Amino acid sequence: MEVTVGLIGLGNVGQGTLQILTENAKSITEKLGFPLTVKAVCSRTVESKKIACPSSVIRTVNWREVVAHPGIDIVVEAIGGTATARSIIEGALGQRKSVVTANKELMALRGAELWSLANANGVNIAMEASVAGGIPIHTVLREGIAGDKVVELYGILNGTSNFILTEIEKSKAAFDSVLAEAQQLGYAEADPSADVDGLDARSKLAILAALAFGEDLKPSDIYTEGIRRVMPVDFQYAHQLKHTIRLLCLARQTEDGLVLSVRPSLIPRDAILANVTGAYNAIWIRGLYGEDTFYYGRGAGSKPTGVAVVSDLMRVAREIRFGSPDRVSPFAHERLGAYKPLPIPTQKLPYYLRFRVEDKAGIIATLATILAKHNIGIDAVLQLPREDWRDLPFVVTTEPAREQAIRDALIEIRSADFLIEPPFAMPMQRGF
Repeated sequence: MEVTVGLIGLGNVGQGTLQILTENAKSITEKLGFPLTVKAVCSRTVESKKIACPSSVIRTVNWREVVAHPGIDIVVEAIGGTATARSIIEGALGQRKSVVTANKELMALRGAELWSLANANGVNIAMEASVAGGIPIHTVLREGIAGDKVVELYGILNGTSNFILTEIEKSKAAFDSVLAEAQQLGYAEADPSADVDGLDARSKLAILAALAFGEDLKPSDIYTEGIRRVMPVDFQYAHQLKHTIRLLCLARQTEDGLVLSVRPSLIPRDAILANVTGAYNAIWIRGLYGEDTFYYGRGAGSKPTGVAVVSDLMRVAREIRFGSPDRVSPFAHERLGAYKPLPIPTQKLPYYLRFRVEDKAGIIATLATILAKHNIGIDAVLQLPREDWRDLPFVVTTEPAREQAIRDALIEIRSADFLIEPPFAMPMQRGF
């Protein structure tokens, strides 16, 4: 007996999913022991799209027809966003249909509520494709290393930002120029804010932290900075320090609580994450018992993400076909705790401070005095040769210091008459 699928949304993820379900149908049937059949597809532009599926498949512009159809077992939500997507998922769960989604924004905001609704209706909700599309990281945390206790998680979770940073590093081109290239190549949207300002990575980290630590964490709980201020000269200085720069997602369990952040950070060049380049994603997990494991692959794209969606469909289809009274929560924990992470200013790390100044006498002395006033020790001062004394970038690295002290010192430094822009600070991550 077949299990049937209704697919809502025919963008990149939806079309990739449909292609795999159609072209790989024989292999999927062999693995399941029964067919996984597309019954209906829905898109506002469904009539104008070339869809490679049988003419018997229902085509509609109304998602409610898919959700309400009695012959559909599983609904795939592939439209993204949080408003209509939430209505689709809630409607499907209310009709006692399981749901597969790639929607990281909605699952980061409402995932725990939607799982409760699924559980109450005796159906499932699966979301492997919501984070790092080509990497089965949910399955790893939910099942593969479920017996361990995660203490640290580091991730490069946004392929667009990683592409931009590694292109700046390679070509020494400015951010705006590389962003334009990323948009031409299709890596970045016309409005790139979600990617370059860290918001996309923040939603993904909220989901992974819930899986890893069992806490209902909202994206707004996570301290977030983007990559717009990273310059080619920052990579030059980072290389002098035997580091590179990545938009790093961090979740670390400390004695005082959980630290979460998404921000550009310096990481050692011999760390495995430093070698993650282009539009790839990676996650490094440290367990108390199993120690370090590493996961790498494409983080986006219609086919890698489509593979994750179809794999979820297969898992849910087996449950429907054979029954599974003890479903595993998509968040790996039966219940999520209500928790707020530690304020980021409480963390203590060495910092990279980049200044752009009009060269004058006494600049280093002024900076040293202000940093000392805030109990921040200087580790090194770096200055590359520069002909333009009116725009001289140089770097101060600090000994480990509280971020609050760094912030307070930089606020005081901003009033200095030699600065041509506010100072730029990045943590230098340790423990790799």
